[in-house]
Amino acid sequence: MQIKFCGADRVVTGSSHLIILDDGYKILLDCGMFQGGENYVDTFNQSFQFDPKEIDVLILSHAHIDHSGRIPKLVHEGFKGRIICTSATKDLCKIMLLDSAHIQESDAKYVNKKRLKRGQPPVSPLYTQNDVEPALRLFEAVDYETEFLIREGVTGYFRDNGHIVGSGSIQLNVQSTEGTRKIGFTGDVGRPNRPILKDPIRMEDVDFLISEATYGGRYHESYPDDKEYFLKIILDCCIARKGRVIIPAFSIGRTQEIVFMLDQLNKDGKLPHIPVYVDSPLSTNATEVYRNHIECFDDYISKYLLTDNNPFGFNDLTYITDVEESKALNMKPEPCIIISASGMAEAGRIVHHIKNNMEDARNTILIVGYCAEGSLGSKIRNGISPIKLYGEEKQLRAKVEIMDSFSAHGDHDELLNFLDNLNRQKLKKLFLVHGVFEAQLALKKGLEKNGFQFISMPEMGEIKELTFQ
Repeated sequence: MQIKFCGADRVVTGSSHLIILDDGYKILLDCGMFQGGENYVDTFNQSFQFDPKEIDVLILSHAHIDHSGRIPKLVHEGFKGRIICTSATKDLCKIMLLDSAHIQESDAKYVNKKRLKRGQPPVSPLYTQNDVEPALRLFEAVDYETEFLIREGVTGYFRDNGHIVGSGSIQLNVQSTEGTRKIGFTGDVGRPNRPILKDPIRMEDVDFLISEATYGGRYHESYPDDKEYFLKIILDCCIARKGRVIIPAFSIGRTQEIVFMLDQLNKDGKLPHIPVYVDSPLSTNATEVYRNHIECFDDYISKYLLTDNNPFGFNDLTYITDVEESKALNMKPEPCIIISASGMAEAGRIVHHIKNNMEDARNTILIVGYCAEGSLGSKIRNGISPIKLYGEEKQLRAKVEIMDSFSAHGDHDELLNFLDNLNRQKLKKLFLVHGVFEAQLALKKGLEKNGFQFISMPEMGEIKELTFQ
């Protein structure tokens, strides 16, 4: 039995890990898109580390595009197997993959206008909206903590890992002549004691583990202190400086948590009457998915619902889907809060909002989570100026605030705690993925101090044998 590492290897995006059983049966864990740097778009997103026609089944940890974003391309290139995930993940993928396809088509159209002027041949989008429906037909939803059959002698199950609604760690149980081999994949591990979602549930003991390492060596602020800090940012920008708070936020998870925090501040009478706009069709649709999956909610929001039946809405909040309404936001002079996708500010309406607001010192750009190296969000986070947007050089004069407390990823200590229950003697090998090399190295050192051994940080395309020796 082997694992081939096909994405998110020494980088944070593009999750994809291929399990090859002894008889050649192929199980793919995630099929994510690389988001961030320009070079990887061509070298990674356009090609697979395997033949899609040879994959027997895909098991999806959650709906974020860096874990699910290449599924339509996988199907278009010949994959015909089942795509197994939780019910909420299936619902989210219905909207996210269509949105992703729209972005691919729009980006190709924009690039081709320039290529045409230069006499260059057109490029094709990674996939189109027509590729999404055949992919969605392959999805099968299963419940948490319920064993599902992959094939004879191979089962799996999901355990809620508290990252976004529907997310889960994955355990595979493979019968072999050497006994039952247990292979685990953490997926993206969420954070304990956060609002909305249940705390991550630790995994059972496994023989081999693939673990994310996004925030290795880094630590988050604690909740509820971040709620007061968030209010301070709003008051400083919108009241004291009469400016705008621009928040690039992932449509799934991050947007709902920000809105819920604003809802609480509003309910407590602390939030001034400032217009708040969620400017993203995807965020609007995703919020509906959240409302429909209260089985994923923790006790805190369940009790909150007893006194506020709409934790994602209040009088000063407006959800915007119309393009013209979105454009009109940049014409309004009054202070406001604009929450828009994407979280790394790589595409979508948020780029236009940043372009139109970044040169005004009254404004604040609030970064609320991880931004891959090379992304617009990363450049702003690091204070790079000028920044070229749509062919124009723009100066970064807006104040930049960072709140990693909103991150949906467990930090260094939270990851160590999530893994701490695992039997060190049973665990034959631990593979770190989904993190830059420095983060992986920091987490590796932390794990070794906690008694873990046989830890490796595989490179893209590397194949590891899974043996009991």
